Amino acid sequence: MSILKNMYGVLLASLLLAAMPCCAQALEQPTSPVAVMAAHPERLSPEFWVRRAGHADRLMMSDEARRAQNARLLGSDPSMHDLASFPATLAGTQVKAWVEQRSIVPSGVLYDEHGQPVPDNQRSSWVDSLVLDHIPAEQATRYGLVVQRAPLRTFPTDTRVFNRLGDTDIDRFQETAEFPGTPVVIAHTSGDGQWLFVISPRYAAWVRKRYIAEGTRSMVLGYANTLPARVVTGAAVHTVYTPEQPVLSQLELEMGSRFPLSQRADSDEPVNGQHAYTSYVLQMPVRDRDGQLALADTLLPRSADSAPDYLPMTPTNLIRQSFKFLGERYGWGHDYDGRDCSGFTSEVYRSLGVELPRNTGDQARSPALNGRAFSAADTHEARLRAVMSLQIGDLIYIPGHVMMVIGRIDGLPYVIHDTAGVSYRDADGHVKRIKLNEVSVTPFLPLLSDDGTPYVDRITDIVSMHRAP
Repeated sequence: MSILKNMYGVLLASLLLAAMPCCAQALEQPTSPVAVMAAHPERLSPEFWVRRAGHADRLMMSDEARRAQNARLLGSDPSMHDLASFPATLAGTQVKAWVEQRSIVPSGVLYDEHGQPVPDNQRSSWVDSLVLDHIPAEQATRYGLVVQRAPLRTFPTDTRVFNRLGDTDIDRFQETAEFPGTPVVIAHTSGDGQWLFVISPRYAAWVRKRYIAEGTRSMVLGYANTLPARVVTGAAVHTVYTPEQPVLSQLELEMGSRFPLSQRADSDEPVNGQHAYTSYVLQMPVRDRDGQLALADTLLPRSADSAPDYLPMTPTNLIRQSFKFLGERYGWGHDYDGRDCSGFTSEVYRSLGVELPRNTGDQARSPALNGRAFSAADTHEARLRAVMSLQIGDLIYIPGHVMMVIGRIDGLPYVIHDTAGVSYRDADGHVKRIKLNEVSVTPFLPLLSDDGTPYVDRITDIVSMHRAP
């Protein structure tokens, strides 16, 4: 029993052991969740989990249910923005509120990349760059498409800032990233004219002007609905190299992104100097010399990981899609050309046609999703029962983090998550921290917060995508 307490703290009380005798088998595993995986490298293969899934190809959500849930998300979730419902003009008060809500200077000491404290005059310059007094009382609503992977920032600056000396992984001005083909509303321009404050379906922040091509409402909003199309199903794929169209050469396309196919697909005419018979011809948004939206053809190799439509939502596809990111470096706010925990879950589900809010808190609390909230009133035993009933694809939330269930071993749940690191209790009862900084597979129950609190006791929400809300 002492080993049991060391592994799980107070996780597996006598009530749980009586109700779930399979849990005792977990005592044979090493205490470190990373050691568990290192001792069993086959568990790092998606096929290991697919074989264990049982009815792994069953449809968990129909296309009709998926579309209905996405519509609910846009209509009821305050973190989402239905760009099609925006009025023809934007009120200045609304634009100012958007900017002020996002562009807040973090309190406390900030450090630059060289470990030097950020001076007060630099903080003031960031605020001044917002030029809030330039926002008109009313303006025409403008639209655009993202033309390449675009970092979204708290302020109109590339300056990276950190709130802990020596920790340069988490840039406090890095919000997220948007990908080619994403529609946005252009709401404001920075004082130097080089940045735009944009509203995307899932976020609102500052982006470099060169990443946005401005177009008409119908052209921008119609782009995503053009058929036929191709959906990116790889972690990241690239268009072919082309010197004729440098802006489209080896362009990175992210999982879940959808692009219309060109009508030239069956032509013998070369596309950017290359025949198209070994590729798909995508219609991609580009900026002309005036920053306006144009569409240009480019080639996506048929060998690239893509599909004619979103993948069916099955346990097999959830597992295989999530494992395509295994080992990728953790990137706060989609930094480091990667993604963070909620970005990871969002892109896996987007490849299955399911939209999620951008951030963990918004995902967990979305009124459009089937979520169960936990509070201090929920007992430890009630939390354990909920954990033991989790199914593949369920999302577990603790403050600031989300994990996806991929299956069970000896009745105990395992998760895949994009994480900076994990803590656990060693054989002597001490809390140990392992820095991971990657998409990882771990057992769930041994995971602890840095203060030794079991993750199971920190669960704020569980979202089950396979059941309607």
